[in-house]
Amino acid sequence: MSFGTKQFVNTSYKPRPQNGGGYGSQMNGNRGNFGNNRFPSKPAGGGYGGPRNGGGNNFRSQNDNSMYDFQGPNSLEKINWGAETLQPFQKNFYVPHPAVHQRTAYEIEEYRRAKEIRVENSAPNPIQNFSEANFPDYVMNTIIRLGYESPTAIQAQGWPTALSGRDLVGIAKTGSGKTLAYILPAIVHINNQQRLSRDDGPIALVLAPTRELAQQIQQVANEFGHSSYIRNTCIFGGAPKGPQARDLERGVEIVIATPGRLIDFLQRGTTNLKRCTYLVLDEADRMLDMGFEPQIRKILEQIRPDRQTLMWSATWPKEVQKLAHDFLTDYVQINIGSLQPSANHNIHQIVDVCQETEKEQKLSMLLQEIGNTMESDSKVIIFVETKKKVESITKTIGSYGWPALSIHGDKSQNERDYVLRSFRKGGQCSILVATDVAARGLDVDGIKYVINYDYPHSSEDYIHRIGRTGRSDTTGTSYAFFTPSNYKHAKDLISVLAEAKQVRNTFFSLSLFSILIFLLLIHWSLKV
Repeated sequence: MSFGTKQFVNTSYKPRPQNGGGYGSQMNGNRGNFGNNRFPSKPAGGGYGGPRNGGGNNFRSQNDNSMYDFQGPNSLEKINWGAETLQPFQKNFYVPHPAVHQRTAYEIEEYRRAKEIRVENSAPNPIQNFSEANFPDYVMNTIIRLGYESPTAIQAQGWPTALSGRDLVGIAKTGSGKTLAYILPAIVHINNQQRLSRDDGPIALVLAPTRELAQQIQQVANEFGHSSYIRNTCIFGGAPKGPQARDLERGVEIVIATPGRLIDFLQRGTTNLKRCTYLVLDEADRMLDMGFEPQIRKILEQIRPDRQTLMWSATWPKEVQKLAHDFLTDYVQINIGSLQPSANHNIHQIVDVCQETEKEQKLSMLLQEIGNTMESDSKVIIFVETKKKVESITKTIGSYGWPALSIHGDKSQNERDYVLRSFRKGGQCSILVATDVAARGLDVDGIKYVINYDYPHSSEDYIHRIGRTGRSDTTGTSYAFFTPSNYKHAKDLISVLAEAKQVRNTFFSLSLFSILIFLLLIHWSLKV
């Protein structure tokens, strides 16, 4: 059976700097209006942002760490910012569009209600189309070239807030456009700061929980930073440190990093964060879930306290609230949809209550059904619990005639990069079997089906898994095999389905025995 083909189109283009735009320079020696000589020369061997496999420039071997001694990290001391002389910087660049300024309070409230936008603390009025954001020409041209039609809810409210220089907490479901909501203001912010000098660190820092998410953020930064020659690098574990270190030593305006690898470079003095005035914590809830809180706090001690900080999360647990309280100042909180764990309503959820021994046969039948009905360029992700089971399921469905790719934490970086490139390309590689390493941050076009072969350990993980489909206002379908061993999650699952108004039509192929099992599971979960 073939799951269709998808032609990969290379959308790279030559950067063409543009003068003008809505956010001009107001500082001497900054980047507000620039020409072709913004940088005296292009970095040797490089380009802007480097290749995707580690963010480095590939004029040397990717395994060349010979110039760098990475043995034995040094201590990273907290900076006494009270004793530092801080150069002033500008972070408020927002000038409301006349159309935004003229809207009545009723019109603004109606728009927020329609888009499920709730704002805590005073914030600028939302925009309703791209032209109202007053982005510079070099940003607008890229928006038009990439075919964006209208801002998402988090972008409509987030852009005016971020461009105003305010600290921000954005709570929105996966696939809501959060990355673009902070990258475009970052580009405007950078272009209005003093140029980097030798030994300066980045102006903007984006922290992300996983290397896959970090690489996807870099792709967006490349697309929109290219036209104004804003350089970036992607710093994460599992890849050689040499190329990443060379990028940092040359100087980049944006660093996209996982916490552990960034701390390595900070401890060794490869870079510093004294020039950082724009900080982003992406998927903050996931970073805390993964135990990164000590590293995050250590990194934030290295950044000047008057920075602008933007925190993004899909959920709002107490741990994330405390982090926001500790490190953000008078922040605006933007909630899109409910603060309770909720799934994307564009996803049709189907739950199959079954026995553990039935799952393999049911998966085979489900893939047969999907293969007969899905569009040629559609993709499928199958989530399982363990790395060993990833390999087992991949081999099993392959023997049934459905070739599949696999990804998990034990894969090398080169293997993971190859798998994701092949999966994005589609064709004969349209099925991906994965552990939760792919549950968050993986943004691949054309994923129409998510199958939870093993039910996850929490409703939040379930929501993030199925959130790989139905992204950017598209629709998708999720399947979950729910067994008696998952009984503790029955109550939460019912809550997620009820919030999405899918309880009545979500179950399929249930025998009377299975229905009785599920009713018992709900009863037991209520007692736990």
